[in-house]
Amino acid sequence: MRKLLILPPILLAALVFVFALQGRKAPQRVEAGEVARLARIVAAQSLNVVPRALAFGEVTPSRTWSAVAEVSARIAWINPEFKRGALLPENTELIRFDTVDYELALAQTEAQLSELDAREANARKSLEIEERTLGVLRRELARKQSLSRSGAAATSSVEQAERSVLDGEQKAQTLRSTLTLIPSQRRALETQAEGARRDLGRAVLRLPFAMRIGTVSVERGQWAQRGAVLAQGDGVEVAEISAQLPLDRLFPLIAKAEAPLGPGAAEAGRHLGEVLGLVPVVRLRTGERVLEWPARVARIAETVDAKTRTIGLIVTVDDPYGRAQPGVRPPLARGLFVEIELRGPTQPGRIAVPRTALHAGDVVHIADSDNRLRKRPLRLAYTQGDIAVVEEGLAAGERVVVSDLIPAVEGMLLDPTPDTRAAEAVAAAASGVGGVK
Repeated sequence: MRKLLILPPILLAALVFVFALQGRKAPQRVEAGEVARLARIVAAQSLNVVPRALAFGEVTPSRTWSAVAEVSARIAWINPEFKRGALLPENTELIRFDTVDYELALAQTEAQLSELDAREANARKSLEIEERTLGVLRRELARKQSLSRSGAAATSSVEQAERSVLDGEQKAQTLRSTLTLIPSQRRALETQAEGARRDLGRAVLRLPFAMRIGTVSVERGQWAQRGAVLAQGDGVEVAEISAQLPLDRLFPLIAKAEAPLGPGAAEAGRHLGEVLGLVPVVRLRTGERVLEWPARVARIAETVDAKTRTIGLIVTVDDPYGRAQPGVRPPLARGLFVEIELRGPTQPGRIAVPRTALHAGDVVHIADSDNRLRKRPLRLAYTQGDIAVVEEGLAAGERVVVSDLIPAVEGMLLDPTPDTRAAEAVAAAASGVGGVK
């Protein structure tokens, strides 16, 4: 009987299983649908693009000066401010040389000139007397010659008179030669006197323009030899930076001229920045601080670097020390390594897209009107920072995919979502806001 007690639960379970099978419905077949891939898109924008490029260079002064001794003399006085690093204004007196030797030389030459004037006056007076004497001797010779022809005078007396005339003519000729040489002797002495005066004028060394003193290699009491370099300095009126820029980055910046420069090329070189339409800005980055100076394009280097295919662009900054503020802004001094941003004329109506949207071969992915992915090859004008400026292949308003779809299959269905932040970044970069590479 105990063994029979297990049968009721088994029968109950079997009944439940039968009822469950009878109530179950058969599975339904569902067609598998296409899944749209989520993609961020940016509408291609027609923008006013400011072309920009970055270059780097080292600051150098536009003018340098070497203080060269123009006289050989002992240094009698040195300006106490004439030291390395000093900023001194134009015409500052730096050094005085001992001038005693040159003063004596000038006095001696002036005395020789006075003596020459006296000699000239005496020679002219002597010549006047000699010519009068020679006239008397000639008359005496004529008288004796007349007497000799009549037999009243001896031949010897005539010959004596002739010798006297010849002696007189020789003395007169000597005096004339002396007077002829005096002008050249005077010019020589005047030249010596002028040289001595010029040496006296060179005995004081002054600054030809405002500058910062670099090196000083002279002391008071030291003998300075003519031609010796006593000091060196850098002008503070204008600073120059020579930056190397690749040609492919320079050309997009330059305004296109309507005609060749022709004969006016030399004149155009004086206003190169205006002709090219370039506006440079010099920046100095010191930690988190960024300092800027307005600049201008002065000239372009005469050759292209054969190795790097870059060309040197020389920009200048006026008054690099005038805007200095202690603790705030340093002067734009020699040796600073700075950044130069070059800006060209604004280019209206340019199509720009994010640079990250470009794929190999300058191809972008487009979301068409059916939200299908299309691959579009482009011809780029240039790339600038985080944007690419399109020359051909894309119209304003077309939706460019900025998501990195893997895999990106032609014709695949997309679920496009506008990326407003990326669109704003493109507009800002095109207008000249933010950094550029």
